[in-house]
Amino acid sequence: MDDVALFESLVPAREQLLASIGQVVVGQRTVVELMLTALFADGHCLFVGVPGLAKTLLVHTVADATGVGFGRVQFTPDLMPSDITGVEVLEEDPETGRRRFRFVHGPVFTNLLLADEINRTPPKTQAALLQAMQEKNVTAAGHTYPLDPPFLVFATQNPIEQEGTYPLPEAQQDRFMLSIPVGYPSPSEEEEIVRRTTIGELPRAKQVINRDQLLAWQRMLRRLPSNEDVVRYAVKLAGATRPGSTAKSARHVRWGAGPRASQFLAIGARTWAALHGHEVPTLDDVRAIAPAVLRHRLVLDFEAEAGGMTVDNVLASLIEEVG
Repeated sequence: MDDVALFESLVPAREQLLASIGQVVVGQRTVVELMLTALFADGHCLFVGVPGLAKTLLVHTVADATGVGFGRVQFTPDLMPSDITGVEVLEEDPETGRRRFRFVHGPVFTNLLLADEINRTPPKTQAALLQAMQEKNVTAAGHTYPLDPPFLVFATQNPIEQEGTYPLPEAQQDRFMLSIPVGYPSPSEEEEIVRRTTIGELPRAKQVINRDQLLAWQRMLRRLPSNEDVVRYAVKLAGATRPGSTAKSARHVRWGAGPRASQFLAIGARTWAALHGHEVPTLDDVRAIAPAVLRHRLVLDFEAEAGGMTVDNVLASLIEEVG
């Protein structure tokens, strides 16, 4: 299938995915739209919210709807890095009696990995995902093992104010393309949740695309030409978050977004536009995904935090200021 046909088939695929996911997950339309952007842009995604808001269910439902390989790691304080990446075991050949080491693959060897409550384990274990997320391979005992594409980490995170949580290291957060807040449902949505989950069996999402189709769309989106206005705006917006920039709102920022944010803004805007049937992304497409790309890359200074300011407040001001 050529790129034109792939592009034309993307919007119907998005609608089918939204319908399939909607059979299981009630509401959360913005969350699902952003998640699909990360999925098709081949970017990792972080879902932030209190327990009980269907974050885990959402990720599991996406795996069902796309037909990709799915793995789950429940992050706990006693989790070890080898519990994620795998471990070498010593085994004996029953015929020759010779002993040798064999690498047993961990749950990271999948297409879509759910890192559930990722911030309930210490940073040492969180770091086990760094190489996999960036380089799409795992090194263990001197050997490097490639991960089959696509490889995506969709992680859930509890608010850091909760007991028993550890802050994600900045290097770990920077690997995530998007950070998506998951809020409480509306009263009508909550009523529908209660109806669905207290009568009969829980529904499962219908598979509407497959792994090969997803890979084809991801590669097509990477081949689309860049809009120079979008590239310049993405770089300008990311730069405005950094200390020392001329943006007035940046005075509240102690640490800003790096070049990876500019890359994610550009590919994210391209993907957001394509999923809505637009061949060429605009500055509005950048603004649509900018908060999700930038919010986990900013660290506010003490004065801003003491004054009750939030990262989203600062971002809203920055986006308005940059124009």
